Amino acid sequence: MIVPDGRTCQSCKKKSALSALVVAASYKNDLVAQLVHYYKYRFVSDLHIDLGKIIISALQKTDLPLPDVVIPIPLHKRRLRWRGFNQSALLAKYVAQNLLPQNPIQCQEDILIRKKYTLPQMKIKNYQNRRENMQDAFLASNQQDISGKSVLLIDDIATTGSTIFECAKVLKKAGVKEIYAAVIARQEMKK
Repeated sequence: MIVPDGRTCQSCKKKSALSALVVAASYKNDLVAQLVHYYKYRFVSDLHIDLGKIIISALQKTDLPLPDVVIPIPLHKRRLRWRGFNQSALLAKYVAQNLLPQNPIQCQEDILIRKKYTLPQMKIKNYQNRRENMQDAFLASNQQDISGKSVLLIDDIATTGSTIFECAKVLKKAGVKEIYAAVIARQEMKK
C-alpha cells in the first residue's frame, strides 16, 4: 500500500525493496490515458516532455529526498527495436535534467538490463501471472556506480507494480541504499 506522500507503508516494506512510489496522475483521466497511448503505441516520442513535467510536478509535491541517480525501467532489445525508443528512458532523462534544473541529477540507462524477453504486462490480466512474467527478467550491471546510493526508478504506467518491484529487488541486491519510483499513472486492473 502506498501512503499519501508516496511512501510505502511499513507492512509492505517487509515485502518490497521499494521505499516509495509516486503516481503523478490518474489513468482514469482521459487526457492522460490518451497521451500515454500516443506516446507508447503511436510512437510520439516528443510527448516525454509533457509527461515528464507531470512526473516532476508530482515529485515536487512530496517530501522525498532527491535521488543520487535516476534509472529508467529498461526495455528488452526486441521491444526497443519495435518501438524505436525506450519511453521510460526518455522520461528518466527529462526528469533527471529538470527536477532540479540548476543541478541536474545523473541518469544512468546502463544500470538495469532486461535480460529476458517477456510478454507485455498489459496482455496479462492476472496479478500472480504478472509477477511471474517479471521474475528474473532484470539484472544490475555497473554495481559500483550505484552501491550505497539512492535511486529514483522511472516508468510510464504501473498496474500491479510487478515490474517496478522486480527492478527494486535487483537494485537492492546490487547495494542500492534507497529506492523510490515515479510513474505517470497507475492503471487499475479490470476484473
